[in-house]
Amino acid sequence: MDAMRVLGIAVAGVALAGGVNLASAQSGAATYPNAPIKIIVSAAVGGGNDLIARIVGDKLQRKWGQPVVVDNRPGAGNNLATELVYRSPPDGYTILVSPPASLVVNAALFKELHFDPSKIEPVAITSYIPNVLVVNARSPFKTAQELIEFAKNNPGKLSYASQGRGTTGHLTGALFEALTGAKQNHVPFGGASPALNDVAAGHVDFMFADIGTTMPLLQGGLVRVLATLTKEPIAVLPDTPTIGSVGMPELLSDTWTAFTAPPGTPLDVREKLSAALKEIIFEPATVAILAKIGVIPLGLDPRQSADLIARETKRWTDVVHSAGISAE
Repeated sequence: MDAMRVLGIAVAGVALAGGVNLASAQSGAATYPNAPIKIIVSAAVGGGNDLIARIVGDKLQRKWGQPVVVDNRPGAGNNLATELVYRSPPDGYTILVSPPASLVVNAALFKELHFDPSKIEPVAITSYIPNVLVVNARSPFKTAQELIEFAKNNPGKLSYASQGRGTTGHLTGALFEALTGAKQNHVPFGGASPALNDVAAGHVDFMFADIGTTMPLLQGGLVRVLATLTKEPIAVLPDTPTIGSVGMPELLSDTWTAFTAPPGTPLDVREKLSAALKEIIFEPATVAILAKIGVIPLGLDPRQSADLIARETKRWTDVVHSAGISAE
């Protein structure tokens, strides 16, 4: 959840008249889109959200005949990209692609934000990627139940890695501590890969990580997945127990990809874009590409996305406050 800089993209076809964006003046689903679209990604090139943005951008460009530019703006816990889009014209031509952070918990994590997450307009939540409980392949814990029981009875004896302070992995770890009633040692890293590498090396006891980042290490025999943090088994790990089946149903956790727009972007424009995104994300070719990194299509419309964001905000903000977590 993070954002910001000055956008340095010169976009042909968007004229300025008296400081007013003509595309904005012609807003509405009937004429949308009639100008280039900018997709701002809050992560660096190469990650799951970047891949989704580029797949969508390419297919939207072919579908609508308008240029689509993907611009990566990582940094500040997704706040850089979020602020950039937040301050853009509300015309449907500047769209944010981000994980939950900036929409759900950054208001609780950061002392100061330069945007109001509650005013950001949902377009679609296109997909999600399940999180899993991971240990190294030589771990003495062969089941999730063994790890959970040890954690309950031995406060402070285990360490868990995360992608960084305030990330999904960290918040899931904090929720795990609350559910077990026992604090453990949080070890933050600067991303999922270095965190998982230290788990694989046995330097950290466990981690709550997304299945996409975990799969290469799992396939290489370096880590073991003890449970999926999902209600139902997932296709890539059909025989792995769910966290509910091992006695901790409250520990559901995943990372989803949200497309959002600046405050005031018309609903009919967002609905038109959302419908196109859903069509793209469920194309067999797209489903096959995303399945390789563990991403599951979802295709929520603006109203459904708003409902999910509201529920997730309440849930994870409570975790942040109760655990006293800060990103600063």
